[in-house]
Amino acid sequence: MQAEDYSRAAELFNDEYAYFSSFSTAWLEHSKAYADSVVDRFGLDQKSFVVEVASNDGYLLQFFKDLSIPCLGIEPTSSTASASRLKGIETIEKFFGIELASELAASGKRANLMAANNVLAHVPEINDFVTGFQILLADDGVATFEFPHLMKLISEHQFDTIYHEHFSYLSFTTVCDIFKKCGLTVFDVQDLSTHGGSLRVFAQRSETGKQKITASVDDLKKLESSLGMKSYAFYEGFQIVADRVKDDFVEFLIDAKRQGKVVFAYGAAAKGNTLLNYAGVRGDLIAAVVDRNPAKQGKFLPGSRIPIVSEDELLVSQPDYVVILPWNLRVEVMQQLGYISKWGAKFVMAVPKLEIVGS
Repeated sequence: MQAEDYSRAAELFNDEYAYFSSFSTAWLEHSKAYADSVVDRFGLDQKSFVVEVASNDGYLLQFFKDLSIPCLGIEPTSSTASASRLKGIETIEKFFGIELASELAASGKRANLMAANNVLAHVPEINDFVTGFQILLADDGVATFEFPHLMKLISEHQFDTIYHEHFSYLSFTTVCDIFKKCGLTVFDVQDLSTHGGSLRVFAQRSETGKQKITASVDDLKKLESSLGMKSYAFYEGFQIVADRVKDDFVEFLIDAKRQGKVVFAYGAAAKGNTLLNYAGVRGDLIAAVVDRNPAKQGKFLPGSRIPIVSEDELLVSQPDYVVILPWNLRVEVMQQLGYISKWGAKFVMAVPKLEIVGS
């Protein structure tokens, strides 16, 4: 599935890019668990070579580095690439595709493991991107990809996951077709809770891969088919639910304003920007959005122009409500900000439906 509107990658992933993966404790735990599991499953050691595409600030590769496994990050944004290098991780500051993969392979750097987390949906030239993995992988190498699952996006009405950084919204069946065209074979798939419901897909070179194809591959294809994901009917009703979410959220904010309540939001995230701009929310309804990332503080959310502030501002202003915009991190955020209950504040989630949590 693709949206009609998108932005060029160079406009988004530039030297002002401010998303640093390491600010999420839950994501770091998820990444460490992944590293431990693949090291054990595929027998990686100090003689192996690991490459991560879209390596961000080294949030994942640091765990391989700790095990003395040689690794390389590929990250086009200078801000996050610089942060990765500060962790001692070699990082190439380029976009990945056939050209870069060919250069690295020609230099003898073929990977035993390649990882690409939450980037597959961001790539405009997806065939060029995926073919790069086929080129750079060692003959018996393995590549893993994590991305939001279209099945969950539609069935759970996660409309705020649709935004300009995403070029494609992918079903598992489509990913298998793309990979096959690009010389990769999917041999396993895992269902993840991250980002509201993601897939971790395992792939190998079609000609030389040695991994056995698990039953989960065929099982998920059959599930998507049984749900009718190739038919228009599967997508009907999505807009109606999105409108209901918007209306309920705006109604809550207007009622809070009339009662003299102060509303903050947490997380200057892409999900939140989709919701706030679709709902037409501005600073008169949400006073500020809190974010732990210093690179975002002192700026404004695009469109809504709501100021981004540090967590210290919560203690100063003591708002009555805190709207958690990255609802997929609600558990982590509610634990982190649990102290707001001391002054009687409550948490609010708008997606997939309005929910108010607190004393």
